Amino acid sequence: MDIKKFLLIGLALLPAWPLAAQAPVQDTIPEIVVTATGTSHLLKDVPVQTEVITRQMLQNYAGRSLEDILGGLTASFAFNEDDMGSHLQLNGLGNSYVLILIDGKRIHGDVGGENDLSLVDPQNIEKIEIVKGSSSALYGSDAIAGVINIITRKHRDEGLLLENSTRYGSYNDLRQHNAIGLKYGKLNSLTNFQLQHSDGWQNTSVEYSPGSQHPVTDSQNKTVNRHTNVQVGEQLTYTLSKQLEFYAGGTIYGKRIYRPNGKYAQFDVHTYDLQYRNASASAGGRWKPNETDVVTFDLDWNRHAYMYYFTANTLVEDYEKSKGTIYYPYYPYLPGQTEMQSDQRRTMASLKGVFTLPGENLLNTGAEYRYDWLYSPTRVQGSTVSDWTAALYAQDEWKYLSGRTLLHLAGGLRLTWNRQFGVRLTPKVSAMLGLGPAWRIRASWSQGFKTPTPKELHYRYVRQMSGTYLYLGNLALRPQTSNYFSLGGEYTHAGWSINVTAYHNRVGDMITLVTIPNYQAPAEYIIQYDPVRTRQYQNIEDARTTGVDLSIRYGFRDWAFGLGYSWLDTNANQYDSDHDRMHQVIIDGTAHHKGNFFTSWNHRFSPNYRLSAGLYGRMSSKRYYQIDGDGKGYQIWRVATTHDLGHSKRTVWRVEAGVDNIFNYVDRTPHGLHLGTTTPGTTFYLGLTIRFNQGRKVSSQFNETINNNFNSKQYEEN
Repeated sequence: MDIKKFLLIGLALLPAWPLAAQAPVQDTIPEIVVTATGTSHLLKDVPVQTEVITRQMLQNYAGRSLEDILGGLTASFAFNEDDMGSHLQLNGLGNSYVLILIDGKRIHGDVGGENDLSLVDPQNIEKIEIVKGSSSALYGSDAIAGVINIITRKHRDEGLLLENSTRYGSYNDLRQHNAIGLKYGKLNSLTNFQLQHSDGWQNTSVEYSPGSQHPVTDSQNKTVNRHTNVQVGEQLTYTLSKQLEFYAGGTIYGKRIYRPNGKYAQFDVHTYDLQYRNASASAGGRWKPNETDVVTFDLDWNRHAYMYYFTANTLVEDYEKSKGTIYYPYYPYLPGQTEMQSDQRRTMASLKGVFTLPGENLLNTGAEYRYDWLYSPTRVQGSTVSDWTAALYAQDEWKYLSGRTLLHLAGGLRLTWNRQFGVRLTPKVSAMLGLGPAWRIRASWSQGFKTPTPKELHYRYVRQMSGTYLYLGNLALRPQTSNYFSLGGEYTHAGWSINVTAYHNRVGDMITLVTIPNYQAPAEYIIQYDPVRTRQYQNIEDARTTGVDLSIRYGFRDWAFGLGYSWLDTNANQYDSDHDRMHQVIIDGTAHHKGNFFTSWNHRFSPNYRLSAGLYGRMSSKRYYQIDGDGKGYQIWRVATTHDLGHSKRTVWRVEAGVDNIFNYVDRTPHGLHLGTTTPGTTFYLGLTIRFNQGRKVSSQFNETINNNFNSKQYEEN
């Protein structure tokens, strides 16, 4: 990474700072957060370090996807997107260690161990709360690296809401969002629709295979394949009284990835596309027995199905009819037919209560039950596996205020009972010391517990690209544990917000894919597939991540400035079966240095026109991997503008326009090796949003910002 170039751009913008000396309007409204403790607090007073991406930041940045938003506005995230998902990494730990919530509910869309974040519509996000470090005591498994809570926009005004947002960019990148909301008396309905499409692109025609001495130079494979996905969601709320409210909702989601038909059977001949079918349903309610206490109850069902959609006549081996032999009969598929690869279903029930106790104590307690079911006729022996987990948790918060000193303590404990791996206790303790209005010191210690997933235990997967790769589950896996420590300081005063946090996370029995000799795999798999490389899920010893996160923000009148930096070091002890010894490895995907930068200018020229213009940069040093090369370091810079036009009493028009990757950086690493970034180079986008709200008058950007924050606060109180 060219640090000098990054610093020069930042220094060039410094002369703009003295132009004004007043905090921007959006920064004067106290931010309310809920994710860190499961209870509502002012951001400055929460005992667990929390990062917030506000609605104003989202509008100014105008990101095309959740990956774009998180990667561009925070320094701790890294992504390596492909057909199988987003490959998110937070502070050295991958997607399976990061819990992603939508309005406090777990996202469901696991594909090969990775979540498809296109399930999240960027236009429907009110704000994003990010809590780093293990939160298993409160949220259970999958929360060892951190929690991302995506809080969606709500319709709470009487009458009709209509919204249309269309964004079009290079490579036929189309993002369409529509919303219809209606509130009539005690009934509230909100329907959302999103469509995403891209033609994809190819950054290189060179293809690498570990089984070939010479790379292919005219491969048809794309860096990002053409794809289309559509989602429809509905949310109904019925307010019986001030004390009792019920809700029901659901979504339907479909995605198709179009793969090229090339001329090399070993490399890029594809006779099928990838197709996904998701569905969800939820119901629950909220009961407030008094002004301070609240009880919520939820029931959620989710389905994620992943299948091959055949585009040509294809003979596929029929594993179900093999009866344990190594000889598989073939079944012919015709164009338009599908073959199921995996069907994952999850049912969750939860009961939660928040109660105010004497002596400035706040108790958060609850119970959860989760049932996971996986059907995969081609990848799981016996086709079907299942698992369940039950849990009880309790967290107590205590505040002490004396003069200008505030002490906020939170301690929690979770009892988890898994069908296969028994009972485990996971504690967490956090503290915040406030010294006057400007200084905050935070410290946390927490443990994590994560059982192997059904895929890690049972899956068998063959990847036919750049040679044949065989991926195997492992029934001998042990549960993972973690110990997380963090210490940070925060200064907030006169438009400045400076935060520094150091952390150390030690993961025991970490599960990762390890390359093994072919002779260690079952003989029938080697005979059948003849893989050039075999990888298996295994526990590795004593993995650790250590790092420091720095965030600086400064706002004054129409200007805002932000700088983020993340330093990370990781290693793990892995057994080398060839030499019968342990050796240290860097955790896959680690980049020692990541950063982001932005400066934006917001100015209202008249009651009918407001301009927001910003320069945004994100950068990363080299990312390390055990096989298939390292990912190159990069810098990506973008210019984004937002134009609010002609506000009437109830209607808002907004135009977005910008340029991504203004220096035209392209990573042309051959297919089959790790990429630093998949960007195609310089791209352009243009978007238009029209929002009509019958129950609200919008007279200025200030009123709109006030209402956005008020809606967010209402959600958290609910």
